[in-house]
Amino acid sequence: MTSAKSPSAASSSPVSPSPRQPVHSHFAEGFGTVTVTPVDPAADAGLIHRWVTQERARFWGMGGASRELVREIYEDVDRRTTHHAFIVALEGAPAGLFQTYECEADRVSECYDVQPGDVGLHLLIAPGEGAPRPGFSAALLTAFLSFVFSDPAARRLVAEPDARNAKAIARLERTGFVLGPEVVLPEIDLPEIYLPAKPARLAFLGAPAAPSAGSR
Repeated sequence: MTSAKSPSAASSSPVSPSPRQPVHSHFAEGFGTVTVTPVDPAADAGLIHRWVTQERARFWGMGGASRELVREIYEDVDRRTTHHAFIVALEGAPAGLFQTYECEADRVSECYDVQPGDVGLHLLIAPGEGAPRPGFSAALLTAFLSFVFSDPAARRLVAEPDARNAKAIARLERTGFVLGPEVVLPEIDLPEIYLPAKPARLAFLGAPAAPSAGSR
């Protein structure tokens, strides 16, 4: 996850709900409609800040971030053409923060041989309310995968959760990812961005096979 070195001043005044519209919709059996909407940094900073600063999100790497810093980080993501962030919602209720990126434009490219069509993935499931719903995380992830693989240029998903995050690694395995080696993502120290080195476990998921011409 990206961290800004020195956040600029940002207004903390109330903002209107995001005007951005979903770019993908998927019906999850037993749960309802899952939508994928690009993050609006101004409108979504407060929501994301609440999620990423909880102890359960410690591997996201933003536990000490201020709301202003979160907004600045996602403004930076929003300006890029290689990195993208999305709010995943279930029946209109925000349920997760998922991010994609072009692997060749990211530090993970220094840790394995990037193949054409590789798409990187970060995911954060929001804290649930009420009793746990078995299959909830899987439903969100399945919906998001349907969005990513709707682009024919996407041939393989590459995840690199923190090697100490056993729950995330197990979730990826249950989704069908094949585990790769443990690596150390290198430190990035730029004037406006700092990322500490990170022990990570690579995981890979190929695009589903297209139906044959004779299938029904």
